[in-house]
Amino acid sequence: MARVPLIGRLSPREYIALVFGLIFIAFEGLIRLVILLLLPRILINWFYERSRSLFHFLGGRGLKKQAARDPKATPQVNAQRHAKRSMADQILHARDFGELCALHGYTPEEHVVLTKDGYLLGLHRISSTKGQQNPRPGISTGKPVVYLHHGLLMNSEVWVCLTEAERALPFVLVEQGFDVWLGNNRGNKYSKKSIHHGPNSTKFWDFSIDDFAWHDIPDSIKHILDITKAPKLSYIGFSQGTAQAFAALSIHPQLNEKINVFIALAPALSPAGLSASIVDGLMKSSPTLMFLFFGRKSILSSATMWQSILYPPIFAKVIDASLIWMFNWHSRNINPSQKIAAYAHLYSFASTKSVVHWFQIMRNGAFLMYDDEVMSPVVRTAVSSYRPARFPTKNIVTPIVLLYGDRDSLVDIDAMMSQLPQHTEARRLHTYEHIDILWGKDVDQDVIPEVLDALKRYCEDKDKLTGIVNGVKRIEDETDGLSDSL
Repeated sequence: MARVPLIGRLSPREYIALVFGLIFIAFEGLIRLVILLLLPRILINWFYERSRSLFHFLGGRGLKKQAARDPKATPQVNAQRHAKRSMADQILHARDFGELCALHGYTPEEHVVLTKDGYLLGLHRISSTKGQQNPRPGISTGKPVVYLHHGLLMNSEVWVCLTEAERALPFVLVEQGFDVWLGNNRGNKYSKKSIHHGPNSTKFWDFSIDDFAWHDIPDSIKHILDITKAPKLSYIGFSQGTAQAFAALSIHPQLNEKINVFIALAPALSPAGLSASIVDGLMKSSPTLMFLFFGRKSILSSATMWQSILYPPIFAKVIDASLIWMFNWHSRNINPSQKIAAYAHLYSFASTKSVVHWFQIMRNGAFLMYDDEVMSPVVRTAVSSYRPARFPTKNIVTPIVLLYGDRDSLVDIDAMMSQLPQHTEARRLHTYEHIDILWGKDVDQDVIPEVLDALKRYCEDKDKLTGIVNGVKRIEDETDGLSDSL
């Protein structure tokens, strides 16, 4: 008898959610086609202005009140508030990584890596301190090297879209004397090219965490070490950027010899699931339903369109509501102005297959390689004893430091530690969730000092680094000077 993939695995409630989900996706796709193909730009701008007016009429009066000068505040305080609002607005409208860095006085380099399987990945480098420019780009600076990698549905912009330089980890690191590199996954804004397939091809998007681990991470690191002539580098990952490093280090023993420390911010390994129970149950029952919802190319590709036609505070409210529903993240540690500025740089293209891979990991409760067999564990028998290969994460030799929020719904620290080698260190960040480890209002006090401490302990070129406190203080003083001048 032919096996029907869904019957018996979904509850009536999940079938209803599936039907309504498909209707919603179809309706959203229709609206997108109408907007992109039929509506003139002048009409789209009209909708944008109407959404702004509606926002301020219904609930935006508080923002107007905040924008007004406080008669009781000192002129210096009012000037600082104005400077922050102005910086937030500039970050919101910055078009790319270079413009974001320029807002804070830094000049980045751009590099391109060709992976062994033919993808062209964009790398960004910041090797000179504020107001300076490397006179000889593309060669070694002799400084210790640190490599930062973003999370799922992101790109390198998430590291530098902060409203204050002292809270942006890359800028703090370069002031400390590091040669800072930032990577990008295949398919995102800076890596949407292959020598074999175009981005409109389904084959271009046929990649998962496996491919990031086999190619993107090791090939990017090789390029960086070839340019810098450094024997090793330090790796800092955020969210999926940590999972990619866990996977890469576990399957490439030689890669462990090239990384002196792996610092995992908001680490991701085998999350228990989503807070939205109906989505969690539906996707765990059959992760490949994601292909039915979003196709086999890029996932949530319409996000950039909605961002362009919605007034930014409304777009921020939509993101906030989505994060609360899906993950129970309330983002209270992130200032409203920072959200409005940074959410514009939050989304970048990723494959549907990479998200399917995460639901497979959640369903199995283990950090497994992608499962090409769509059969559910429910119908597998003891005789078949089939299970996708695990990433052998306990084989990692590189020192590991975990920095996790104690309110992060995706982190079960005990389960994570059980899958990692004994030398792994774990540092709890009180009241932090997930994204606020990047953009929180107090990351310069709670997160960055922990990162600098780990780098200082494991970096092999300590004599080339400036003092931790002095380095952070320098950026703060320059920021205060900018505020005073305004």
